[in-house]
Amino acid sequence: MRSTTKTAMAAVILSLSLLAAAGFTLHAQGALAESPAPVAAAPLDAPTGTVMLTVTGKIGVTNAEGAAKFDATMLAALPRTNFETSTIWTEGVQAFSGIELRALLDRLGVTDGTLKITAINDYSVQIPVSDIAAGGALLADHRDGKLMTVRDKGPLWLVYPYDSASEFRNEVVYSRSVWQVDRIEVQP
Repeated sequence: MRSTTKTAMAAVILSLSLLAAAGFTLHAQGALAESPAPVAAAPLDAPTGTVMLTVTGKIGVTNAEGAAKFDATMLAALPRTNFETSTIWTEGVQAFSGIELRALLDRLGVTDGTLKITAINDYSVQIPVSDIAAGGALLADHRDGKLMTVRDKGPLWLVYPYDSASEFRNEVVYSRSVWQVDRIEVQP
């Protein structure tokens, strides 16, 4: 292939990429059309049991006035993840299961900002949404196969797979590992 052909193809690809980023698509007939708006996330049902988690602030999906409230059944219906890891607060390796924080944010349409994660006793931490990735923070509601109670760091404990990578074993991550989580505020 000649270099001018390669340059022309690169220019076409770049142009199409820029159009797509601007919200346009190229139809088979060669006509430009505005891309359809993204499909809104499905609405959340209202909780029927005791509310375990309330998410407020800059969220796209709610089921109460300015909030998304979750009971145990609703949390259990979200995609679940589990891992085994040791922690600096427990003895030996523990098995945790719950909802990845990234999956919860995706479900609520959260794309940016800062999370203020607060425990029952009002201890809170702030985590940039950009720091939340799949395979990381887990809002665990089960430890070693048992539903966590307030007495054993429940109802929700924000844990990380500490043993899986050194990036999860530092003071910043440890300080973000809040137990007895009951609310999250998504701040701009």
